[in-house]
Amino acid sequence: MRGKSDLAPEAVEEIGRTSGADGSAPGYRANRTLPLNVELRRQLSRKRTRVVLGCLIALPALLIAAFALGGDGRPGQRATDLGDLAVLNGSNFAVFTLLLCTHLLLVLTVALFFGDAVASESSWASLRYLATIPVPRHRLLRQKAIVAGLLSGLGLCVLALSALAMGTAWYGTGALITPDNGVLTGPWSAFVLPAVCGYLAVHLTWVASLALLFSVSTSNPLAAVGASVGISVLSQLLDNISRLGELRLLLPTHHATAWVDLLDSRIDWTSMANGALSATVYASVFTTAALVRFQRSDITS
Repeated sequence: MRGKSDLAPEAVEEIGRTSGADGSAPGYRANRTLPLNVELRRQLSRKRTRVVLGCLIALPALLIAAFALGGDGRPGQRATDLGDLAVLNGSNFAVFTLLLCTHLLLVLTVALFFGDAVASESSWASLRYLATIPVPRHRLLRQKAIVAGLLSGLGLCVLALSALAMGTAWYGTGALITPDNGVLTGPWSAFVLPAVCGYLAVHLTWVASLALLFSVSTSNPLAAVGASVGISVLSQLLDNISRLGELRLLLPTHHATAWVDLLDSRIDWTSMANGALSATVYASVFTTAALVRFQRSDITS
């Protein structure tokens, strides 16, 4: 069998015109495979995504109904619980909703989008076709992670905005009242809610990267989601054991609600800075592990 070097010069020139320098098909560009807009539209069209976003929109309405059934009388002057303050105005209600959802619902939302990212393709046997196109593995994982991150961010914004809108419509407008009976007015009051969402977005990166690691390690999306949520719940349980002492600082969920410091009249940024650092370290480790695992896995069998 003759090699390329044995062919006539005219034949070699023809091969160069009809294929890339690396032997790829004409017009193939690795950096154009699996475009973000295509993947994002595909994920938004899925029933799962619509159900998740619909639940996040409906949750504030359920909370308002629960307050109405339980009696939402105005709290006393010395109310120090965010649940009691939630009925004062829309801003307080939105803050309380985010606090209520920090430990479970938001974790579940992020784990769902990231845990399903690659595992669903594997369960549908479509992952091998993406590799056949071919989509470079690092690009495939990156595009999937970016889209999952956009959907998770969208879910967080939808929850916060729907809580603010419904709370304002039901309880009215007003300055944000803090648990220490302080009142946040002016620009700072408007800044608190975006700042809370920003901190939660950073904190939840450890959940996202962990779910992504499980997603590339299994072909069962529910297993990836369940394992991620289970580890988060276990971390929260361990964080409640006071005898662990300072070891609890190493738990990824220890600083989950550090954003509550934003409601103090004098903000201490220490807990939030530690929480952001902790989430970043965990996210870096889990993301690196996911990349290595995905590069080495057999996705064509």
